[in-house]
Amino acid sequence: MTPPDDLADWLRLMQTPGVGALTARQLLSAFGPPALIFQASHAALTQVVSAAVAASLLAGPDSETRDLIARTLEWAAQPGRACITLDDPAYPQSLLDITDPPPLLYALGNAALLNAPRRLAMVGARTPTAQGARDAQAFAQAFSEAGVTIVSGFALGIDAAAHRGALAATGAQAGSTIAVLGTGSDRVYPPRHKELAHLVAERGLLLSEFALGTAPAKGNFPRRNRLISGLSRGVLVVEAATHSGSLITARLAGEQGREVFAMPGSIHNPLAHGCHRLIREGAKLVETAQDVLEEFGWDAPLPRRAVEEIDRDAVPATENPPECDILRALGYDIRDFDDLGARTGWPADRLGARLLELELQGRVARLPGGRFQRIARA
Repeated sequence: MTPPDDLADWLRLMQTPGVGALTARQLLSAFGPPALIFQASHAALTQVVSAAVAASLLAGPDSETRDLIARTLEWAAQPGRACITLDDPAYPQSLLDITDPPPLLYALGNAALLNAPRRLAMVGARTPTAQGARDAQAFAQAFSEAGVTIVSGFALGIDAAAHRGALAATGAQAGSTIAVLGTGSDRVYPPRHKELAHLVAERGLLLSEFALGTAPAKGNFPRRNRLISGLSRGVLVVEAATHSGSLITARLAGEQGREVFAMPGSIHNPLAHGCHRLIREGAKLVETAQDVLEEFGWDAPLPRRAVEEIDRDAVPATENPPECDILRALGYDIRDFDDLGARTGWPADRLGARLLELELQGRVARLPGGRFQRIARA
């Protein structure tokens, strides 16, 4: 890892007013390590940056920046924490292939995962259907048990389900998960993911390019998407609307030369429309975890029947007729109460009671707006 004195110079560089990731890379290319940048003359610096930025580089850090540098050095000195610079051997090789690699990464957890041989991103809607969340978790667990490290963005919905699925994996080949943050590595966002953050830091990796203490900001999250795709061999989109941020990640993946996969859904589900658009544009349709493993030649057999090619939801003949009627009426679409009543021919009281029973059994999910969706059995 980068020695503390050198790291202090990297931190100072990245905190200099007017110096962002692009400017930092330009300065590093022109002068070498940050220590040499600060030794350059004003005239030399202005060949690369403006006179104002050159003056800031030579003026030295203010008290607030000095405090941040001191806190970061103390943070990085603790076990399981690291600041990884662009010239560090531990820097992920896959990010060196993208057009705008971050000069500095803040890692909390197992930094070795950054160069794990099998890495796959899974992204999707923040408010997925119940089935979408279940599929994301089941696929992630299956991938992880085949030795794949799952990369995602730590957001609500599909991202969280993917992280949890990876963490639930068992077996000798089980991989882990990398959560790419839109905040500092010392911040938990969204706040309800505090327990998940602890689990990821313990068994996986929390990663950020933003300085410690950085609060969530709207522009941070699209920016972190390029790291989600850049760290991975491919991106699997589980559920996404037509204007979803997940499609930004998929587009970046294509630009970075990564494979793009999409999971199809019902034509009546708005959260399937983004996936269908990706498939029309050339993304590979995915029905099973094995589809992705085979695409990459990751031929380790799946150790569990996580997501199968057969129809898991086929209603057995042994089930009682009322349940069969409702599940068949639901099919694979999201339907409202009135539609189900018309399809089954049942009175409202009988239909409501039976739907409640199926909810309690985990066979049907009640969605906002009085709609219902059938849940696949694991």
